[in-house]
Amino acid sequence: MRATVCELPYQPALLEPAWEALATHVRHEGAELVLLPEFAFVEPVWESTPFDPGRWAAAVALSDAWMARLNELGAVWVVGARPVTVAGRHYNQGFIWSAEGGYQPLRRKFYLPQEPGGWEATWFERGDARFPRFQAGTLDFGLSICTEIWALDTHAGYADLGVQALLTPRATAAATTAKWLAVGTVAAVRTGAYSLSSNRVDTAAGTYGGAGWAISPDGALLARTTVEQPFCTVNVDLELAAAARSTYPRYVFAERASAG
Repeated sequence: MRATVCELPYQPALLEPAWEALATHVRHEGAELVLLPEFAFVEPVWESTPFDPGRWAAAVALSDAWMARLNELGAVWVVGARPVTVAGRHYNQGFIWSAEGGYQPLRRKFYLPQEPGGWEATWFERGDARFPRFQAGTLDFGLSICTEIWALDTHAGYADLGVQALLTPRATAAATTAKWLAVGTVAAVRTGAYSLSSNRVDTAAGTYGGAGWAISPDGALLARTTVEQPFCTVNVDLELAAAARSTYPRYVFAERASAG
């Protein structure tokens, strides 16, 4: 499977040309799956308090409008995370869009930071504690939304579920890129799956640092996005990911689980 990771700005004047360039890249590279950043398209409402119903409603409406444009990418599947309101409650919800099935919700973000610049628990309700396996055609994948990739126990769970890729839409700062790449590598090696991540980027303010990545099941950095190369497409070898579950270090923990 051909999969694309990216870094995208959210400001309308920058987003429109970036979106067109992404669509051109996807079609040229024959990408089947595109992973978008966390809350692509909308302003980072979580940067301030208190909760503002008007700003939230505007973010949901704008995200809804962009969901109707996902077909413009020319991919078979698109995965991301976006603002939704369900029964009056506000969530950061993962989704998958497909050319055949349209929009489908996935799980909702459970682990929510609460600190200056990241008041997520103010803006979102806590979502789903379960981290199940999802499917995009023949690809079995897990979804960890930004901070959730640091829930290291979920990596063992994903390994047990036999996922072939762990998808992580992010909104993370340039100053913390190195440690995010480190946890992305750990996630890949422990899970025995490809680690794929896309991030927001804000080159003017420097708040969000891009650096989307694709990491192999054995921890090799296959691709990393930059300002000069904001989109990268890699081959996700499903057989390689399946075989990785029986190699080091995954088999050590599988044997222990079987014995216990």
